[in-house]
Amino acid sequence: MDKQELGAFLRSRRERLRPQDLGLPCGPRRRTPGLRREEVAVLAHISTEYYVRLEQGRAPRPSSEVLAGIAGALRLTDGESDHLHVLAGTAPSRHGLHRRDVRPSILALLERLPHTAAFVMSAAFEVLAWNDLAGALMEDFAELAPPDRNLARRAFLGPTRPDTRPYGVSDAAEFRHHVAMGLRSTLAHYPSDPAVTGLVDELRSASPEFARLWEQRDVQAAPMLTKTFRHPVVGEITVDCDSLTLTDRDQYLVLYSAPPESPDAEALAFLNVLGAASVDSGGSL
Repeated sequence: MDKQELGAFLRSRRERLRPQDLGLPCGPRRRTPGLRREEVAVLAHISTEYYVRLEQGRAPRPSSEVLAGIAGALRLTDGESDHLHVLAGTAPSRHGLHRRDVRPSILALLERLPHTAAFVMSAAFEVLAWNDLAGALMEDFAELAPPDRNLARRAFLGPTRPDTRPYGVSDAAEFRHHVAMGLRSTLAHYPSDPAVTGLVDELRSASPEFARLWEQRDVQAAPMLTKTFRHPVVGEITVDCDSLTLTDRDQYLVLYSAPPESPDAEALAFLNVLGAASVDSGGSL
């Protein structure tokens, strides 16, 4: 049970709610953002004293029933509710280090997808394996040291000009938010993994934007259905974006594809011929 983070997460979810959303009065004397602690306690059917102690990090581990009541009172999404259980220590936890070894069958699958840019990403956003088309579309990962293959570092610690977008993607701001949310969930599952804790500490100290997003304590991202890359050779390419969870290793198989015979599919086919050498991995795409 991570008492301090549990308390901070509860406060952040409570303060984002508006009383009128729950049918509660919003009078002029209300001095706190969101709901009051006693209002959450009433809605969750627990004592105000106990809820206050939870937010202060002084309460013993709550039961699953209490957590369910709090999740309902705070209108948590399924992802936020799962995160709440992880912080409270009532969900199965993953101890030790996150997996970075990719199954051989997945490595073979990457090479059997010639018309799809595909790569495997760890729970900490490190690109672990990729096919040639992914290298041509994004950058030649083989030329990078493993720490530089991390998409979180690429998103927050890359070129710092305001107009810079990692790989020229159209949804750079949304992706950075997605990264912050993903790393918060990863840290809750792997609190003793130095690779995860070190990455989060590095981003918080070096990127004001990451630090701001981190303090929001959001944990569930909307799915990214399409993504537009601005490629230095072929221009803009809009692809369908699918991410498949490899649950046994807490990894993700990310697939970028385009409808057959579309201009975007033709652009991908052209990139597949050019190869990763067509990408300027040292610059801003």
